[in-house]
Amino acid sequence: MKKQDISENQVNNVYLALGSNLGDRIKNLELAKSLINSKDMNILKISQFYKTESWPNKNFPYYINFVILINTKLNLKKLFREIKIIEKLVGRIKAPKNYPRVCDIDIIDFNGINFLTKYKNNKIIVPHKDMHKRSFVLLPLYELNRNWIHPKYKKNIVNLMTNLSNLDLRSINLI
Repeated sequence: MKKQDISENQVNNVYLALGSNLGDRIKNLELAKSLINSKDMNILKISQFYKTESWPNKNFPYYINFVILINTKLNLKKLFREIKIIEKLVGRIKAPKNYPRVCDIDIIDFNGINFLTKYKNNKIIVPHKDMHKRSFVLLPLYELNRNWIHPKYKKNIVNLMTNLSNLDLRSINLI
């Protein structure tokens, strides 16, 4: 993996996956979208909203997910910090891993480059380490860029989607 060496002045193209499974999910996501657009990030494309079962615990409330393409001059660490601030502003509180949340924002792709870096006590891994296994990321990402190539595995998004199970594909619906 490459360490981050991107200049602050470079415009970075970034795919973000957003999700919510608590409260008024659509309102939460619309607020997150608005905050993203006001924090040195410009939204270029937005997928449709998708309804999915909670993962990995299907007994938790369902999610609404979507993916956006932004450009920003923020470097990866500053972008990560801003995303965490936005999650909190929308109402996210500390909870165990994979528990329901008001707002979750993951960096899916940062300039098509494979990164591993640290910010405070967090490891930042881009692309997101499990995104290639998740229909709720791949389908909205495909909607935005049918030619997207996974930075680590060098596979086209169509190839990644064909590796999803039929059950996984049936578990996601447009809203």
